[in-house]
Amino acid sequence: MAEKKNTAEKKKTTEKKDTAEKMKTAEKKNTAEKKKTAEKKKTTEKKDTAEKMKTEEITEMSVEDKLRALYELQKVDSGIDRIKILRGELPLEVQDLEDDVAGLETRITNFEKEISALQEAIAKKNNEIQNSQALIKKYQEQQNNVRNNREFDSLSKEIEYQTLEIELSEKRKKEFTQQADEKKSFIEESQKLLDERKGDLETKKTELSEIIEDTKKEEEQLVKRSKEIQSKIEQRLLAAYQKIRNNARNGLAVVTVQRDACGGCFNKIPPQRQLDIRSRKKIIVCEYCGRILVDFDRDEQENN
Repeated sequence: MAEKKNTAEKKKTTEKKDTAEKMKTAEKKNTAEKKKTAEKKKTTEKKDTAEKMKTEEITEMSVEDKLRALYELQKVDSGIDRIKILRGELPLEVQDLEDDVAGLETRITNFEKEISALQEAIAKKNNEIQNSQALIKKYQEQQNNVRNNREFDSLSKEIEYQTLEIELSEKRKKEFTQQADEKKSFIEESQKLLDERKGDLETKKTELSEIIEDTKKEEEQLVKRSKEIQSKIEQRLLAAYQKIRNNARNGLAVVTVQRDACGGCFNKIPPQRQLDIRSRKKIIVCEYCGRILVDFDRDEQENN
């Protein structure tokens, strides 16, 4: 009885200990989760606050500041466009030459496979000819030992059949050889053209690499500057700018007034509208081409 009592007490003590450890572990886990949630919430709040401040800063920009930012963005983007124009059609030419080289290599590979198949067919026909010749020799020997005309005629037909098989195989061999020769000729022509294309490709790649190397640093700086300016412009206005720019042939979305005319489409602008542009109180677009009109070039000329 005493042993049973001790065992029960030990079991009870162990259960209490396990329960306490489980509660302690669960408490630690909950504390860690709460801490993690609090940190996440804090980070989100900081991010939201930063975005809110940025939005408020953009919203608080005056019309003149917005126009100036768009004008600066246009100058930077035009600089990137000039670099792309400098490269010209080289990237497309390189791509076309790479496609030509790949196509010619594929064509040569296919011709080589076809020649290999034709050579196998020729070898097969040679074996068939040898077999037919062996059969003819066998039938001719058998003719010397025939017992009647019927057996002789039967062997003669077999010899005739095998002779026709040899003639047909020879004809096929000749056709296969002719086809193989034609394909070899095609391979020679394609290889010559391939070598020319590879030479042109190497030249164009070298030209393109030199231009990219010369303009890489400048382009990276302009792209970085463009992103910086875009971050200061409200999304709606930036989307309108990009839409106008994409539709414009020369990539100009923001233009100045030049000789009383729009700097994009060169249509005349009425004097009153020019005064509105100079006042910089609202965003004004050309009624003919839809480009945004500014007069900041006057400030630049005065400063110079």
